Amino acid sequence: MSGTCVIGLQWGDEAKGKIVDLLTRDFDIVVRYQGGANAGHTVVVGGEVYKLHHIPSGVLSPGVMNVIGPGVVLNPPVALQEIDSLASRGVQLADNLRISDRLHLVFPWHIAEDKALNASPVGGESIGTTNRGIGPCYRDKYGRSHAIRLGDLYRPDFREKMERIVDFKQLLLAHLGSDELLVAGEIFDEYSGHAARMKPFVADTTNYLLDALESGKRLLFEGAQGSMLDIDHGTFPFVTSSNSSGVGVSAGSGVPARWIKKTIGVCKGYTTRVGGGPFPTELADEIGQRIRDLGHEYGTTTGRPRRCGWFDAVAVRYAARLSGVDSLAIMMLDVLSELSEVKLCVAYELDGQRIEHFPSHTDDLRRVKPVFEVLPGWQQEVRSAGRISDLPAGARRYLDRVAELIGRPVEIVSVGPGREQTIFV
Repeated sequence: MSGTCVIGLQWGDEAKGKIVDLLTRDFDIVVRYQGGANAGHTVVVGGEVYKLHHIPSGVLSPGVMNVIGPGVVLNPPVALQEIDSLASRGVQLADNLRISDRLHLVFPWHIAEDKALNASPVGGESIGTTNRGIGPCYRDKYGRSHAIRLGDLYRPDFREKMERIVDFKQLLLAHLGSDELLVAGEIFDEYSGHAARMKPFVADTTNYLLDALESGKRLLFEGAQGSMLDIDHGTFPFVTSSNSSGVGVSAGSGVPARWIKKTIGVCKGYTTRVGGGPFPTELADEIGQRIRDLGHEYGTTTGRPRRCGWFDAVAVRYAARLSGVDSLAIMMLDVLSELSEVKLCVAYELDGQRIEHFPSHTDDLRRVKPVFEVLPGWQQEVRSAGRISDLPAGARRYLDRVAELIGRPVEIVSVGPGREQTIFV
């Protein structure tokens, strides 16, 4: 059959979880393929709020298989806590969750490294790490010598391998000024316990997905973070540690690109970002705070207030092209409903020249001045709208202009957090 991918087109937090949850009914398998517990996907079902970090957002649809692919870095206690929390709310995962034996694991030393390294920010500016060990785990993955994959927990040499790594990591942490004490025996016992509990879910998901596609199954790929945080193509170094744009789907899942037939790009009707890094349309004023309050813009994973600003069509168009997006899902449109006017960044001015491309270097991005187009607000409630025709004329005009600037049609519009507060165009 074929696959569809849901990708964030901004700096994360675009409400991808809601879109994945809504689309899941049309698919057999939902695949999470990169990132770690730094992701926070929120799904609202029947007024109940579910906050997911490791588990794919398709988990709330019975009969759908959920796969955590090899491109994810997994923190076992966090994953197990999430499984237990879902079970306590009646969501059982015994038959609809598979975790790749190839994925890499976050250990206590990764979290300690993260905290120690984040104490010395890049140029005095935090890169936005969640201190959950994601970056150090990916670093060990690519360094290879000190990496442990999930499948390694079930091998007879696991303890020996882990003790060797602990010796090295203890020296490294001391050099970084951390007073973290790593006790190899305690970590071995803890992770052996995690391994026993996770064993029913562990599988070779790469072969599982390839077999599923060849047998006609429909796959939905769930991206984490956003395209502008892509390690290779985002606002480096203020990025995440994985390929969070559409280019990372195949590497993170093991599914060749030929199987992916459609990509939906998700973006808010405005822009948010967490941590440091350039943000051309940021609103460090009362309007920015008003958007933050109306949109409840505080991190799902960290609770940190997000930086807020106007919609940046230059950045989103770049991300849409990078990720091979076919159509757009515009989220949080209701947040803009109280504003008397709304602005769209249609270009940048760099060193006195107008540019419409996204700069590759953060130094240039810091110097750009956004060129805004001002549209009148609609100042009408939109949360009860069930069709595009139900929206105020100003809101429809705004959506049309976004589609024109990005060069992609709007397929989905979210006007509230609930499943039913969604317009399919």
